[in-house]
Amino acid sequence: MLRFTTAGESHGPALVSVLEGLPAGVPLLAADVDRELARRQQGYGRGRRMQIETDRIEFLSGVRAGESLGSPIAMLIRNSDWKNWSEIMDPAPRAEDADGPRKRSVTRVRPGHADLTGILKYDRADARDILERASARETTARVAAGAICKVLLARVGVQIGSHLVHLGGIDAERPTGMPDNLNAAADASVLRTLDPMAELRMIERIDAAKKEGNTLGGICEVVVTGLPVGLGSHVSWETRIDGKLGQAMLSIPAVKGVEIGLGFETARRTGADVHDEIDAAPGRTRAGHVQRKTNRAGGTEGGMTTGEPLVIRVAMKPISTLMRPLSTVDVATGLAASAVAERSDVTAVPAMGVIAEAMAAFVLAQALLEKFGGDSLPEVERNLSAYLARLDERVG
Repeated sequence: MLRFTTAGESHGPALVSVLEGLPAGVPLLAADVDRELARRQQGYGRGRRMQIETDRIEFLSGVRAGESLGSPIAMLIRNSDWKNWSEIMDPAPRAEDADGPRKRSVTRVRPGHADLTGILKYDRADARDILERASARETTARVAAGAICKVLLARVGVQIGSHLVHLGGIDAERPTGMPDNLNAAADASVLRTLDPMAELRMIERIDAAKKEGNTLGGICEVVVTGLPVGLGSHVSWETRIDGKLGQAMLSIPAVKGVEIGLGFETARRTGADVHDEIDAAPGRTRAGHVQRKTNRAGGTEGGMTTGEPLVIRVAMKPISTLMRPLSTVDVATGLAASAVAERSDVTAVPAMGVIAEAMAAFVLAQALLEKFGGDSLPEVERNLSAYLARLDERVG
């Protein structure tokens, strides 16, 4: 079973990402991961933290001579800002003669963040004990694990990309023909959008929100091509691939909505305007030698991949930290107060698309290994080839 876990706090010494279950023999370089970490840090509207950190990984285990070993892959990502927070985040007990609250303690909890619910659940007096882990900084470690999953998927012909389709009330036009290299086209934009005219209006909207001390949300679209038909299953609720993808996307901080294909729009149409008619298409082995005339289902049917492009849209709410703080309660006094203003972004939607790619890569790599198994990359490739050969025989 492919799985990953992360550890670390936003202003701690480092983040750790551990990916377990990857077959042996997958070619891996630190640069494969660092490239994805750099993509996560881009985007107009990001805060000063992105200028401080230049994320790089160090392999601690699981990789030798440029290949995975089949053992857990552990990666360390150091926080450059740790030097300014070492006293605040020191794990040692406070001195007995220490007076007053700890430096930079947080009691004026932020609406929309984990602060208040977290201190009540875990019985803490200082919301920093909650917000440091709840911070989206943790997603750096997710992107590291997802980058390795992307390498595995690319070896079997699967490509994952994303682009921004909405920000702050402004829609971007989706091009009629998507670029062959989606990420190369999207990453050329400061907002990772394929609509240059919309980008100009979005930048103006971000600048206005920054002056107001406000924040903005938006929507990114993830597109996956090259998937074989049949990943996931209709048999049990927990094996449905769209369910797994939905859970993965909703686990990203500030994400509040996920659609596959037409999503909510399907509820407003008739069946004739929703379901994808099917044509024979000899030569399209990965789709079972058929082709949907449309792709309104977004690449899944009955909890399984269809072989058509997988299309997922992910909606992110505005970030909870406003430079013009909202009203709240100071939990130390019980009195009304303005929420604390931690260093933050005006918007992080472009970065969210990269994180969503990573989460999709993990879910799909997991489903691929569940379907085809194998302790080594050559074994996985042989098993997939045998499956595709059987799909050819069915047409024969």
